[in-house]
Amino acid sequence: MKILLVEDEPSVAAFLHKGLTEQDYTVDLAADGLLGLRRAQSTQYDCLILDQMLPGLSGLEVCRQVRAHDPGVPILMLTALGETDDKIRGLDAGADDYLVKPFAFSELLARIRALVRRRTEAPAPGAVLRLADLSLDPSTKRVERAGQPITLTAREFALLEYLLRRQGHVVSRADLLEYVWDLSFDTGSNVIDVYINFLRKKLDKGFDPKLIHTLVGMGYALRINE
Repeated sequence: MKILLVEDEPSVAAFLHKGLTEQDYTVDLAADGLLGLRRAQSTQYDCLILDQMLPGLSGLEVCRQVRAHDPGVPILMLTALGETDDKIRGLDAGADDYLVKPFAFSELLARIRALVRRRTEAPAPGAVLRLADLSLDPSTKRVERAGQPITLTAREFALLEYLLRRQGHVVSRADLLEYVWDLSFDTGSNVIDVYINFLRKKLDKGFDPKLIHTLVGMGYALRINE
């Protein structure tokens, strides 16, 4: 498995490189955003680990440009900024997950495994999920609405797939944290609301009927309201 690590602090980069290679990952290093972007656009990686604050080009901008080049590659953002708004900016830029410095190396490994597993698991062929004119093919990672292709990040895809598999049912925030994020997020953050809004903009804006519904105090549902 090949990982791109974009980190400008030499001690942090050396620590992570040593730990990841000891876990049998192949790790390419970049000490600034420009080099990181060039490597991400020229090489196929299984996962990207981006520091948010980088010289040359910020981790947020690297993330945005990588997303335009490869919508599906898992991206884990490292940040020393622990406020919810800072985390949301990273997710808004296209990151699938975030980790606040300082962090336990074991947690970093768990998050990498979760992100990569979600991308590489191969569902049964032909098991296309549908609701109204929305379709999601887990095997090809293709999503369409009214025949138009919809580009989703890995996390958005996982969220939509879970909602489609539970279509018609109310899904709680706790369910989404457990089954889509794998690891417990701060329940006081609005990360789930942010991702639901991402999906609404991509799947419901300009289309009828609206499929994503919020049930105040209960959760969310993917369904056709009559």
